Amino acid sequence: MKSLYGKFLLFTVVIMASSGLLAFLAVNTYYHQQMRDDNDAKNMNIASSIADFITSQEQIDLDDYLSAQADVGYKLILIDETYDVSTYGEAFRLDNLPKEAIENVLNGELYHGMRDLPKETFVTGFFSDESANTVGTPFSYKGKKYALFLRPDIKMLFNEVHFLLAGLFIGMAVISLIAMLFIARKLIKPISELTEATKKVGAEQFSVSLPTNRGDEIGELAISFQKMAKQLHQSDRMRKQFINDVSHDFQTPLQNIKGYAALLQDPQTTSLKRREYSKIIESETDRLSVLTKQLLLLTSLDSLENEMEMTPVRLDEQLKATLRRYRWLMEEKDISLTADIKAITVQGNAAYLEKVWENILSNALKYTPSDGEINISMKETETKAVISVQDNGIGITEENIPYLFERFYRVDEARNADIEGTGLGLSIAKEVVELHGGDIKVKSKVDKGTVFSVRLPK
Repeated sequence: MKSLYGKFLLFTVVIMASSGLLAFLAVNTYYHQQMRDDNDAKNMNIASSIADFITSQEQIDLDDYLSAQADVGYKLILIDETYDVSTYGEAFRLDNLPKEAIENVLNGELYHGMRDLPKETFVTGFFSDESANTVGTPFSYKGKKYALFLRPDIKMLFNEVHFLLAGLFIGMAVISLIAMLFIARKLIKPISELTEATKKVGAEQFSVSLPTNRGDEIGELAISFQKMAKQLHQSDRMRKQFINDVSHDFQTPLQNIKGYAALLQDPQTTSLKRREYSKIIESETDRLSVLTKQLLLLTSLDSLENEMEMTPVRLDEQLKATLRRYRWLMEEKDISLTADIKAITVQGNAAYLEKVWENILSNALKYTPSDGEINISMKETETKAVISVQDNGIGITEENIPYLFERFYRVDEARNADIEGTGLGLSIAKEVVELHGGDIKVKSKVDKGTVFSVRLPK
């Protein structure tokens, strides 16, 4: 049975059978431990009453009297001193009355076969239809010794009850199975819908509709599944956009390299033009190199899963080193720099944090015109270090700010101004900062400048 319905039905039948068996064993054990002695005493009183009546009424016909007792619901065995055996009522299923018990009763002792039945779980107690499970009492009749053994005829006494109980249990079993199948169908239906939805998502069909109005765990699962489908849809869209952007950013410099390489092969190209084309090819090669390095860095960031080697990092020393690397560009563009740098130490990954300052500072230098200004400040609180980089460059429109940290995003004005860039720097900076448990904010006004603020836990 591979289907859930089949398994559910099988488990239901097994559970019902097992619970019935366990219930029987529990009741049987209870009879052995608590009720057996009382049942033995009660039946012994009945047997003794019959024997006393026979002894006191010697004119009665013994066979007729004992047959009458059998007719009202008892099984009796009568054995005389010559060991002649007479039975009254239905025969026992198992005739295992010990010979020693017969001798003892004929000698005047009582036989407590019900009381002395073995106390074993798998030995049926009350319903055990065997001659050893009787009570025995002696009596004399017309000068002759007899041993009378008695037990209730359960089949006769409870025949109708047996049919009623059997019908009750069969009815309960059938109704329970039908009810469980109905419940199973109700439970499994949303799981089947989830299975179909999973297949659709696997086929990149992310628009799935599931019953989310249930108040149980399946409803919560459906809600979680729909959220997952939306996230997968968004991830798939971003993946495709990422591939498209990477292809575009690789294709442009490759086409330029191919075109200028073809021009270099033209024998009519002058030496001056050759040098110019060579510089363009070199520039495009550098652009591809930077793009490749940044893509590799993003890949390494995506695979970190918040696990980085953290050591004490002096932020002031990192910022000073970054400024020294870009001093030539600041002098070339005649950009004024003011820096309020303090000695601040944080726990972090030095190599990754360097990328943050490189990308933010290079971004400010690219979009700050000649004779512009860049201000760097460092502050600290009890728990955080705050580094701000402010420029008076071209600025960013308010509608573009929410997209600044997306991969490959570049503001249109920047493209029109023919400013080189991959659109990955700020995305890298944001991921590194967030991996360190910090955040990065940006404020900007068109033609006024931009401020990037990085907050890192100390």
